Amino acid sequence: MKAEIYTMLDLDRCMINESMSHFYSEDLRFHCDRGVGVDKNIFRPGSKKFFDLFNEVRRLHSEGKYELSEAEEFYILETSIGEFDLYEGEEIPVDFPMLVESLDEAKYKGREVKLGKKGATRIGKGRGRVYVRDKKTGKVKKVEFGSSMADAMGDSDEDKARRKSYGARHNCADKDDNTKPGYWSCRATKLFGRNIAGWW
Repeated sequence: MKAEIYTMLDLDRCMINESMSHFYSEDLRFHCDRGVGVDKNIFRPGSKKFFDLFNEVRRLHSEGKYELSEAEEFYILETSIGEFDLYEGEEIPVDFPMLVESLDEAKYKGREVKLGKKGATRIGKGRGRVYVRDKKTGKVKKVEFGSSMADAMGDSDEDKARRKSYGARHNCADKDDNTKPGYWSCRATKLFGRNIAGWW
């Protein structure tokens, strides 16, 4: 295999002109200095830095500040890798192959588990467990949480008032990080109980 020789010409290929170098992050300059395109992203697949590099190159190219190589064109122009979207309440990376794992299933410490609400289980009175994929690390995380709310709550005015009070006390409307126990505590009644309108 022919050895690759990295020169300043590689940096020139990335940049439309040298005056634009200050627009580049340290991570992107590192790649350009060594002639490594985003198609050979050096960061761990699924990590925040991995996705950030794709997003930075896509933005710079759209602004006319980055020259794509032929290999990079596929990732930047034909995919949305680096972006995230919601799937059944789970934020997942777009156009990023999840290897052999499906969107609903993954492995946690070598054991197959279901992700998100499909894998939520009770582990004791008032406590539950769920597995989620941390969007920052790409790893599967176990989240255990508690809730004082009853499972079998219905649509009575009393139940609605109790859920509303619980949501207000715990700021449920502001909890949007599904890797935190509070996110799932606010949703425990619907996870394990009746299909009521709303989460709390």
